[in-house]
Amino acid sequence: MKVNKLVSWIAVFSWMAIIFYLSHQPGSASSHLSSGIVAALLNFIDGVAPQLDIDIESFHTFIRKNAHFIAYFLLGLLSLNAWRSSGFRGVKQLMLSFGLSVLFAVTDEIHQLFIEGRSGEVRDVLIDSSGVGLSVLIYMVFCNLWDYKKVNTIKRNIK
Repeated sequence: MKVNKLVSWIAVFSWMAIIFYLSHQPGSASSHLSSGIVAALLNFIDGVAPQLDIDIESFHTFIRKNAHFIAYFLLGLLSLNAWRSSGFRGVKQLMLSFGLSVLFAVTDEIHQLFIEGRSGEVRDVLIDSSGVGLSVLIYMVFCNLWDYKKVNTIKRNIK
């Protein structure tokens, strides 16, 4: 159990380090990275559906903001797992996971205020928080379904 707990927390802090590393890149480097991803996606879309007329700037913004959402969705899942492996369950586990992830999102945006060409935005914290919130919601639904299935299996075995 101790190894699982350690590995779970290493995963959380490693993912936070990746987010921090990407946030620490100057605006030009960050834009270059996301522009490359957007170009690859646009090439793929053009190959599949060449008739689509996509506004490149809007698509670029969409991809960048979804990257925030996905990164923090994953952080939420990793955090849920780490708190669970540390013995926390239920509402406490959910609140700690959400709180830790959102606090990191806030500090990450503050950190970006000091990076050339970057800005800290409340909108990004809201997007990040939405990603975490969805991971917590999905986790809650699956836990409830799992518990429901276990209870019904036990009831059937008793009869």
